[in-house]
Amino acid sequence: MADKQISLPAKLINGGIAGLIGVTCVFPIDLAKTRLQNQQNGQRLYTSMSDCLIKTIRSEGYFGMYRGAAVNLTLVTPEKAIKLAANDFFRYQLSKDGKKLTLFKEMLAGCGAGTCQVIVTTPMEMLKIQLQDAGRIAAQRKTLSGQAQLSGGGGAQPSMEAPAAPRPTATQLTRDLLRSRGIAGLYKGLGATLLRDVPFSIVYFPLFANLNQLGRPASGEKSPFYVSFLAGCMAGSTAAVAVNPCDVVKTRLQTLQRGVNEDTYSGFLDCARKILRNEGPTAFLKGAYCRALVIAPLFGIAQVVYFLGIAETLLGLPRVQP
Repeated sequence: MADKQISLPAKLINGGIAGLIGVTCVFPIDLAKTRLQNQQNGQRLYTSMSDCLIKTIRSEGYFGMYRGAAVNLTLVTPEKAIKLAANDFFRYQLSKDGKKLTLFKEMLAGCGAGTCQVIVTTPMEMLKIQLQDAGRIAAQRKTLSGQAQLSGGGGAQPSMEAPAAPRPTATQLTRDLLRSRGIAGLYKGLGATLLRDVPFSIVYFPLFANLNQLGRPASGEKSPFYVSFLAGCMAGSTAAVAVNPCDVVKTRLQTLQRGVNEDTYSGFLDCARKILRNEGPTAFLKGAYCRALVIAPLFGIAQVVYFLGIAETLLGLPRVQP
């Protein structure tokens, strides 16, 4: 039992390492997901994930796909570390009686992990979404401006384009939000984040634990790393698609800058109602396949790093059987 407590710092480090590797690999897909979720009927710039990424590269360059990545790379370490270590902690506390965890207790541990992580997830997503969506709004305004010039008969003479508005940085956004709204500004959409992350963890962690258990050798040794990877991918993509409607609502609520003629929302229920009325039920699945493509490798990599115990090896600590 003491080993479990001693290894907690290593579990935190493992979560951080996993988050950094995963985010670096899949961030462009996450950017496409945000832009696809935010575009509303009548203002569609992108038809698919690949279309979004191609247009982003053309208009913003290769590194345009990584807008907002610095925020994620900075905060994903504590976010993933809290999520994985909290689940570990709650599973340990719920199994003190020595009995095998029931499915309900596994879901309860996941619920605790999802609740803990929103402390970091909400401000991280708040800042990341503004940076990711800035290119979509700029492209939309440029398109509408060009259409207005053509319809106004000004196509014969080239006109000077208005200079593009400077795109905000994470530091500027944080400063402006704190100045105008206080700490609550960084936690806008907290309720929607909870409604996404708590169910996600309730689905993900028990599903991963059981899938990973299927690949464990009869000798009782730890599952091979490829089993942990595949279990993380399958559990992550399943949970991601399951909670995608909440992710769409969360993304819309946390977006501060709206495109031309786009709806504004006063809260979770108002947002859900307007999406259903104006865009139909399929709008709640916008970006679902992107999110699955992001979450699957992200959590697959996370579980491999976590279960291999890289930090325990580096720190010379004993690895604990998960």
